[in-house]
Amino acid sequence: MRRDYGPWITDYTDPRPDRYHAGLKAGQLSQAGYILKLLLSSLVACGGYDEADFCRRLDEELLPLLDGTPVCGPGGYTSQSIRELWRQRVERKLPWGRTGGHADTTEAAERTLALAVRYACEPDRLAAAVAGNCVLTQIDDTVVSMTTAYGAVLGMLVQGHPLDEGLSARLMALVARGELPFHAVTTGNLQPPRPGEPDPPRAGTFASPDALLTPSYVAAAAADPQIRIEPAWKVSIVYGMPCAIYHLLPAVYYLAARFRDDFEAAVLHAVNGGGQNQARAMLAGALVGAQVGFSRIPRRFIDGLEESATLCRLAEDLAAQVCA
Repeated sequence: MRRDYGPWITDYTDPRPDRYHAGLKAGQLSQAGYILKLLLSSLVACGGYDEADFCRRLDEELLPLLDGTPVCGPGGYTSQSIRELWRQRVERKLPWGRTGGHADTTEAAERTLALAVRYACEPDRLAAAVAGNCVLTQIDDTVVSMTTAYGAVLGMLVQGHPLDEGLSARLMALVARGELPFHAVTTGNLQPPRPGEPDPPRAGTFASPDALLTPSYVAAAAADPQIRIEPAWKVSIVYGMPCAIYHLLPAVYYLAARFRDDFEAAVLHAVNGGGQNQARAMLAGALVGAQVGFSRIPRRFIDGLEESATLCRLAEDLAAQVCA
């Protein structure tokens, strides 16, 4: 990446012909952005999450543009889970609900961040919407759990909670109240269960709450002066450059905690880390954006987007639904 684009990328940049998204221009949407826009449009039009409406939009506005190969479709590249969706829905003609595959990537997290914002004040509805949307394309329990946990974190930040060492305890309190569907046997402050206590019911829950604990452990590392990743973009080396969600989310949480008040720094370190930098920047940017607000996103990142006015209007309309 350094060889092809120089030592530090600072803004939207035209993809090179021999790289992902070849043929696009700086500021145009990748397919992840295209799908996120479909979900945003559905949320705004329906006043909330309507799975049937979103699936209809995928059937009509995305799947006809694909052919099951990677280098195809809006954005010039189609990720694994969406290619698998195309095969299930178009080639095999399976109904929605039987379309999920086993990709361990972050495509679901990338689009469901809109659901996390919409239902930030309703953790139980947030978890149900995010998990339900995730399994349309990805059904691995760990992926669904980590995707839902990321959404829960984003929802807490939208509410105004900081991404710090105490966030996981606040999330675990929601688990204890039955507002987040994670299985947990520990008591307050993660203490072991007392003798004679029954195993909590597991119906409809994720196997463990560990995905909710990761953000605070990583935030503690980001705040610890004896733990330094310098420069911060090397977090991609520490946690790994591949596309899998278990590589990406720890790096995302680190950047969002370290640069909690600096949207530009978080996003640029995410991008300049290479590897799956698109998803890393998208997910870290959502978390930091929730902490700093729209007014502190650099103007060039807004104006440089194709269809900037349309996307801003969708974001504003979604924001108007939050906690309404």
